[in-house]
Amino acid sequence: MKRQERIDVLVGEHAQRLSERLQAHREQLFPPDASKELRKFTSGEVADLLGVKDAYLRKLHLDGRGPSPETRAGGRRYYSLSDVQELRQLLEKGTKTPGTYIPGRRNGDHLQVITVINFKGGSGKTTTAAHLAQKLALDGYRVLAVDLDPQASFSALHGFQPEFDLIDGGTLYDAIRYEDPLPLRDVIRKSYFPGLDIIPGNLDLMEFEHETPRALAERSAQFFFTRVGDKLAEVEEDYDVVVIDCPPQLGYLTMSALSAATAVLVTVHPQMLDVMSMCQFLLMTSNLLGVVAEAGGNMSYDWLRYVVTRYEPGDGPQNQMVSFMRSMFGEHVLNHPVLKSTAISDAGITKQTLYEVERGQFTRSTYERAMESLNAVNGEIEALIQQAWGRKGVT
Repeated sequence: MKRQERIDVLVGEHAQRLSERLQAHREQLFPPDASKELRKFTSGEVADLLGVKDAYLRKLHLDGRGPSPETRAGGRRYYSLSDVQELRQLLEKGTKTPGTYIPGRRNGDHLQVITVINFKGGSGKTTTAAHLAQKLALDGYRVLAVDLDPQASFSALHGFQPEFDLIDGGTLYDAIRYEDPLPLRDVIRKSYFPGLDIIPGNLDLMEFEHETPRALAERSAQFFFTRVGDKLAEVEEDYDVVVIDCPPQLGYLTMSALSAATAVLVTVHPQMLDVMSMCQFLLMTSNLLGVVAEAGGNMSYDWLRYVVTRYEPGDGPQNQMVSFMRSMFGEHVLNHPVLKSTAISDAGITKQTLYEVERGQFTRSTYERAMESLNAVNGEIEALIQQAWGRKGVT
C-alpha cells in the first residue's frame, strides 16, 4: 500500500527548494552583491523621453551643459536615468511652458493614487502595474509603488526576494497594523530605478486580513478602510503618483487600497471565462464598497478604466470580446490594449520589464510592437492623470 504524504511537509520542502534555487538564480543574474542595476539609455532613447532632438542633446554636451554621457564604440552616447532627471531639471528652467519636462504635481494638485485590480490571476495585473510605474518614472514623475499582493510578484520583478530580503518585515503591513504601526517612511525602499520608490510585499500582508476581523469585533478597526490612505498622507508631498498592485482577491487590503485610490485600473484578459469572472468581481466590489461608503469611506474617483491585456489581434474570439466590452463600458475601456508579446514574457524571465532590457535582445519588430503597445496604454493613463489635475492630457 502506497504511503500517504503529509501535504504541509511536502509543500514546505518544495517551497524551501524553490526559494534556494531562486536565490541562486538571482545571484547568478546580478552578481556580486545580488542587487539590480538599471541599464543606461542611448541618446536616441533619451531624446524620445525628453521630446527633443538627439542633435540638441549633443549640442548641450558640447556646450558643457548638463551631464556628460558615456561614450561607447562608434561614438554612441549613453545616459543613466539619473542623467535624464538632471537634463529634465536643466531644460525645465529654460522652458516657457511649465511642466514640459517635469510634468508632475504643482501647487493645489492632489496626489494621484492608482489602484490596479483584478480578481483572476493571469490578467497581467502585476506586469501592467510595473510597466506603468516605471514609465511614469521615466517620464519625470515621482512615483511610489506599493506591492499589496502577499505573493509579491511586483517586488520580485524589482529585485526583492521576500523570504530573504524582508526577514524582519518591511511591508505595508508594518505601517497599517493595529498595534504599534510604523511611519510609512520606515518601509519605503529606494529602488535601482531613479524616480521610483517601492514598498515591497510578502506573506506578512496576510496578517492584515487575519487581524481586521478581530479588530472589528473589538471595535478598534471601525475605519479599517482608511488605514492605507492615512499612511499615504504622511508622504504625499514626496510623490506625484502612487501605483498600488493589489492582491487578486477582494479582502480588507484591497478594500483599503480602493478607499485610498483616486483612480482605478482594472486589467482584463479578453476571454469569456475571464470576463465572466470579472463580472462576479465587479458585483462583489460594488456590494462591499457600498458598505464602506455607508460607513464613511470616500468612494469618489477621478477615473476608472479597463485595460485589455495579453491581447492577440489575430484572435477572432478575443476581438469579439473586446468589441463587447467597448459596447458595454464605452470610454471606460482604454483605447489601446497591451499586446501579448514574447518580448514582455522573455524580459520577465530575467526579472525585468520591457523598459529595462536592451532593444538588441529581441527581434526589432517584436520589440517595437510591444513597446509601442505599452507606451500607448501608459500614455493614455498619463493623460488621465494630467486631466485629473485640470491640465490638458499629454500625448
